[in-house]
Amino acid sequence: MRPGDVEDEGAYARAGGRLPGDPVPDPGLGGGPERVPPLAGRPAAGLPTASPPPRRTSYGRAFVRLLPVLLIVAAVLYDIFTPRYFTAGPLYTAAPLVAAPVYSRRGTVLTGVAVVAAVIGLQLSKGVIHYVDSLTELITIATVAVLAVLVNGFVRRTGERLVSVREIAEAAQRAVLPEPAERIGGFEIAACYEAAQADAFIGGDLYAVQDSARGIRLIVGDVRGKGMGAVAAVAVVIGAFREAAEQEATLEAVAQRLERALAREGTRRDGLDAFEGFTTAVLAELPHGDGIVRIVNRGHPPPLLLYADGTLRPLPARESALPLGMGELGVWPDRAEEADFPAGATLLLYTDGLSEARDGRGEFYEPHARLAGRVFRHPAELLGTLAEDVRRHSGGGMADDMALLAVRRP
Repeated sequence: MRPGDVEDEGAYARAGGRLPGDPVPDPGLGGGPERVPPLAGRPAAGLPTASPPPRRTSYGRAFVRLLPVLLIVAAVLYDIFTPRYFTAGPLYTAAPLVAAPVYSRRGTVLTGVAVVAAVIGLQLSKGVIHYVDSLTELITIATVAVLAVLVNGFVRRTGERLVSVREIAEAAQRAVLPEPAERIGGFEIAACYEAAQADAFIGGDLYAVQDSARGIRLIVGDVRGKGMGAVAAVAVVIGAFREAAEQEATLEAVAQRLERALAREGTRRDGLDAFEGFTTAVLAELPHGDGIVRIVNRGHPPPLLLYADGTLRPLPARESALPLGMGELGVWPDRAEEADFPAGATLLLYTDGLSEARDGRGEFYEPHARLAGRVFRHPAELLGTLAEDVRRHSGGGMADDMALLAVRRP
């Protein structure tokens, strides 16, 4: 029995495709499988069956949308069942203000009209419309209704600008981290990216796949730092990798090209990044038809090899090496290490956003333990299940970006 070969868990996984202890989605709450959203939760390529956490009805959102109607009804009932000198003015003014950010312009206008009409009707029925305080109340409510329509227009314009910004961000991430094809050189491939920052599409993690005359070459890496500086370094690494993967004869030479590219980038940076900019990375090469994988690891978490029978084998580097961009601190010649990559096996490369995800008790996520004994029909299924499980482990709050890349030899 090879390491990680757990017979019972494998049978359980083959039967249901779930990790032990996973909750069963409730179909009554919309818990069916759905596609992982792009990039910040980017779908694994060709993943129609990936199942993120079950989407449940947002009762809070539904209540807010119903709140203007409830306020109007409550105000009318209050005015009907109280003496004429009592007023529900605060409830009337609140209704259009609540409607402004959640309704369309038409809905906000109709809410304002309904409020004004209700006030006029009740004041007429009570015979107080000619009083000064009643007239003042009516003018106040009408003014608030008009202001609510103006607020609605401002919110809608802001929303349109946010949509535009998101579209630009999506275009940028597609340019920097394009989604790989589902099949390249006979291998099945899937990728997944989740940014830790809310509403972000890209961060400091990276992946790339490049076909070459010497085989399929891959990289998964993690740039030190956050923000636009890290994104710029990601673009440099991926650009250099694609060029080197096409031109260099060996995987070691590809790593050296990346080292020089980051050194050049460091000379253009200011402050701390000029001295401490580096990128952990693992590079892999899958020669066409040889049934092996070559790996160069530069300070990155080791890849995992999942066999067709559910056995899991880590592929740690025999000799430690410095991350890319730290070549000035010492000279460690890169040496590619080989491992068997039989038919039906899947190679998983990931960043520390996966292995360092913590739960509420501070315990790290352990991909070795969670995947041992599991069997997946496609890399997309593996990444979809893995992304769902790590989100559940961390309670949905990722502390670091996470990039996943899986390649299967059919």
